[in-house]
Amino acid sequence: MSPNPLRDPRDRRLPRIAGPCTIVMFGVTGDLARKKLIPAIYDLANRGLLPPGFGLVGFARRDWGDGTFASLLKKAAKAGARTEWSETVWKQLAAGIKFVPGQFDDDDAWEELNKTLTKLDESQGTGGNHAFYLSIPPGLFPTVVSKIDEHGLAKPGMGWRRVVVEKPFGHDLESAKELNQLIGNVFDSESVFRIDHYLGKETVQNILALRFANQMFEPVWNANYVDHVQITMAEDIGIGSRAGYYDGIGAARDVIQNHLLQLLALVAMEEPVAFDAGSLRAEKQKVLRSVRLPTDLDKHTARAQYVEGWAGGQPVVGYRDEEGTDPKSLTETYAALRLDIETRRWAGVPFYLRTGKRLGRRVTEVAVVFKKAPHLPFENIDVTELGHNALVMRIQPDEGVTMRFGAKVPGTTMEIRDVNMDFVYGGTFVESSPEAYERLILDVLLGDPPLFPQHQEVELSWEILDPVMEHWSRKRSIDTYPAGTWGPQSAIDMLARDGRVWRRP
Repeated sequence: MSPNPLRDPRDRRLPRIAGPCTIVMFGVTGDLARKKLIPAIYDLANRGLLPPGFGLVGFARRDWGDGTFASLLKKAAKAGARTEWSETVWKQLAAGIKFVPGQFDDDDAWEELNKTLTKLDESQGTGGNHAFYLSIPPGLFPTVVSKIDEHGLAKPGMGWRRVVVEKPFGHDLESAKELNQLIGNVFDSESVFRIDHYLGKETVQNILALRFANQMFEPVWNANYVDHVQITMAEDIGIGSRAGYYDGIGAARDVIQNHLLQLLALVAMEEPVAFDAGSLRAEKQKVLRSVRLPTDLDKHTARAQYVEGWAGGQPVVGYRDEEGTDPKSLTETYAALRLDIETRRWAGVPFYLRTGKRLGRRVTEVAVVFKKAPHLPFENIDVTELGHNALVMRIQPDEGVTMRFGAKVPGTTMEIRDVNMDFVYGGTFVESSPEAYERLILDVLLGDPPLFPQHQEVELSWEILDPVMEHWSRKRSIDTYPAGTWGPQSAIDMLARDGRVWRRP
């Protein structure tokens, strides 16, 4: 095909559009599919980023036909869509929607799936390009992946075959290695997409833009100027209906092992030679290999559980009183730890990671806190409130960047106070940010893997967290904190020992 003579190849305003393909969704009846995946697929179609030759096949233990399934998907898409509803767009999508009922170990159902994909290749022109989306509990991965292999669905014929795996990627290093080996025996490494939806957020990707597209930050992005870094993911909600999954997993496995260690890697990495998958992964892996745990885990880690308190002006129950949890559970809902990175750039700069449920507010941010000015020529004036300069990258909910620095208060005296300068995504760009799953699903269909961690990153992250989890497992009690506060006293003491305090987001 000859190139479009009206398009300048340097013009990056036109987005890339996926080629003809089919997504096979396992676990299509779950919350994730209903609330996130189906609306994201509709929004991609509405933005013109999916091809006319597109198929969506649901596989689940329900006695549905194609029509019932399509109407349920329409309801989910309408409820969760970010873009305006278009009946025309939905009709085009609905033409490629199919449903295959059956158990995951039912060979007859898998044969039916094979036939359905062959029919879609003919009717929708999907060309044998199939992505298998595993939105299912990790315990079902072995069954589904082995059946994909057994029925020849993983073998690329005239098209490509890819598999998408939702976190958690195992529950420790050993299980992560088993999972990686299981999937690696069926799909090659470039065809495996491990979804960490945080990496699909515009503001996470903006960390790279902020660092490497601006000369003003990189010269001070090192131990000569940075005092410490705080990475926070706080939620104001409890566990809700996730007790069955959450109890026994806990905050550290749920959030630190994936989201927060990935954020740490993006903040601490060296500049990649190119913005491609191989270069980004190489630099992130160097960081994760250089991470060192504190020698005294009692003093430099904290874990706790929320007890009854107040959230949003309403009284709420404690974790052990939530429906479905063990009344004697020692599962942590708050986790914090200090990590050090033994590289020339970051030697002596501690990275503090914390996450928790039922905290003061919902917020995810990365705060790079700089050292105090070495000399203040304002000895006889009011500078007591002057703190550290800080650069804060807000991932959610108020996406943007804040810089904190000292400035003179208007008046006749030389009085200096901290002030903030804000950049807010919503107020600067006319176009609203797409949902993370829109970006990630499109990248899967394009075969573009920069935002997806490979098995080496997953295993390196578990190597960091496993010793902490093992240390905590020997404890017979757990700290507590009232719902609606910012965590336990042990976390405050953890930073106080280093002469520092947690930021109030």
